Amino acid sequence: MRQQAITKRILLQLRRDKRTIALIFFAPLMLLTLMYFLFQQSSDTTATVGYNQSVSAPVVKQLKKAKHVKYVEYHDQQTPKKHIQNADLTGFIKQDGHKLIVTYQNADQSKTAVLKQTIQGVMGKLQAQQLTSALAKQVRANEKIMTTMAQSSQIPAQKKPTETGESAKVKYSSQAKYIYSNGSATFFTTMLPVLMGFIVFFFVFLITGMSLLGERSSGTLERVLATPIKRWEVIAGYIQGYGLFAVVQTLLILSYTIIVLKIEILGALWLVGLTDILIALVALSLGLFVSTFAASEFQMVQFIPLLVLPQIFFAGIVPVENMAGWLQAIAHVMPLYYGANALSAVIAKGATFSDVWVNLSVLFGFFILLTGLNILGLKRYRKV
Repeated sequence: MRQQAITKRILLQLRRDKRTIALIFFAPLMLLTLMYFLFQQSSDTTATVGYNQSVSAPVVKQLKKAKHVKYVEYHDQQTPKKHIQNADLTGFIKQDGHKLIVTYQNADQSKTAVLKQTIQGVMGKLQAQQLTSALAKQVRANEKIMTTMAQSSQIPAQKKPTETGESAKVKYSSQAKYIYSNGSATFFTTMLPVLMGFIVFFFVFLITGMSLLGERSSGTLERVLATPIKRWEVIAGYIQGYGLFAVVQTLLILSYTIIVLKIEILGALWLVGLTDILIALVALSLGLFVSTFAASEFQMVQFIPLLVLPQIFFAGIVPVENMAGWLQAIAHVMPLYYGANALSAVIAKGATFSDVWVNLSVLFGFFILLTGLNILGLKRYRKV
């Protein structure tokens, strides 16, 4: 009977809390629907590759027959690394005799794999063409010899190997160079910027939201607002306090990534740190804002599948350019989309501040907007 009484009390509480019921039953369906649309999109990956005039016409012809690869020809003398960084290329091809020298950006493992497969396929076709051509020339040479023998009725002296036979021995080869990491780079290496941004975002959001909710539940916030303190001062105090925690957390994650995981960072460390701090500030403001609408810690946690988990899908786990148009529009209202883009550009591509300032500006804009909404949201708890 006592167990039944507890069960009845829980059911009555849930029945009165319509928001909890909605989140329990509809949030999972929403996430499943979102993943359905995300992962049913075409998974074809297109690599953009540059090449210069050193690449011979037969090689270019075979390269352009490959699928899922776009080619751009360059006529200047800039280094492959400069071309790749300036145009965000997957790779750059030069030719030295029968050797193809391929420089890979290697920031996206899927695009690198597409380019590697293409190069291997092209080399195989070139070698096959060369062998076929050599055999055809040898056949014609043999026919000519037989014709000469028939006409002279004499057996000719043994001939030296023809140029055709010598050319058949020439083999195409390739040499790979990498700008980011090396040939043994893993999927984790590619996803590191996304995961780093998400970890910072998730934990700052959770801790700040829970803390403010705890102060509301204990009555601390109400007593603070009963004093002459201004609402913006309250929010500023929270941002400064938790902001300090966010900075320490960012430095810890960055240090662990470099020292323990030994992940290579091509760009400036201070720019990686700045991006992570902006992500943390946005998460801090969002956590404070959401906590004003949650009546309990349980409800606060329920906002995670609605506001936090979808962020990671639009941050680079699934290529945004392969999504449907309406899904790309959703991605552009997700703070982590801009944060992960900036981190990926700095860590894996060596981007500078001038390359990522737009993404950083959008993150700062999210922070200012959410801070303003937090100041307005405190009105509902001020009774004097």
